[in-house]
Amino acid sequence: MSASCVAARAGAKGGNALDFTAAMERSTVHDAALKLANWFLEAGSPSGRLQEPGASGSEPARQEPNRDRKEQAAEENKVLNFTLKGLTYCDYLKRRGIAEETALAFGVGLFAGRGTMSGRIVVPIHNERGELVAYAGRSDDGAEPKYKMPAGFHKSQVLYNVHRVTGDAVVVVEGFFDCMTVWQAGSQGVVALMGSTLSDRQERLLCGRFRMVTLFLDGDEAGRSAASAIAARLMREVYVRVVDLPDGKQPDMLTPGEITTYLSR
Repeated sequence: MSASCVAARAGAKGGNALDFTAAMERSTVHDAALKLANWFLEAGSPSGRLQEPGASGSEPARQEPNRDRKEQAAEENKVLNFTLKGLTYCDYLKRRGIAEETALAFGVGLFAGRGTMSGRIVVPIHNERGELVAYAGRSDDGAEPKYKMPAGFHKSQVLYNVHRVTGDAVVVVEGFFDCMTVWQAGSQGVVALMGSTLSDRQERLLCGRFRMVTLFLDGDEAGRSAASAIAARLMREVYVRVVDLPDGKQPDMLTPGEITTYLSR
């Protein structure tokens, strides 16, 4: 069980599913994740037992579900043949702690032109090859929906910011502004799921590019459950570390110093 988790509860034991399993099984968090993966997978598959990354053995790798090629093609995000112009740095970005230099690097800004994204903070989204495939539009005045995504865009096919990341280690967060905040704090190898679930496609992108993955998800029930489930999946292929944030906290609420401290533990 993490020291931060115990400290946050005045010495009382608590934490996420990995912490609980580690405590009950008297094992490390790493072994607890493997146990969780085995328990939930072996019931549905006789070959579902897992190995640590790089372990030898005769068990076959987990297979992608067979799908018709037309279905796969339908989920491919089309490359946009235009870019939105005249984006400006605004008070909303400043309130979120996003510096103008960071907004410029990510191409984020207020769009005052015409169309469905008019009056929204737009966030360009690229595929792993660096091709622009969508804009997300965030309301800055509480209007619903909070985010607008273009019709036909499949966020499950993309890891936000993956095209900028080099090296064999990556930090995984949930949202766009989490990603920008962590990047701004100096950890520029960071991607966002654009939610709290990991698709098969996103899993392949992570395992095909990186050897170490740090899960830096939100400090709430959804984030902790997601971290446990995702860690169990990724541990088949890569080294995984889980950062446990205090209740109600998420990366874009933290100071640069706090982010550095959490990621260096």
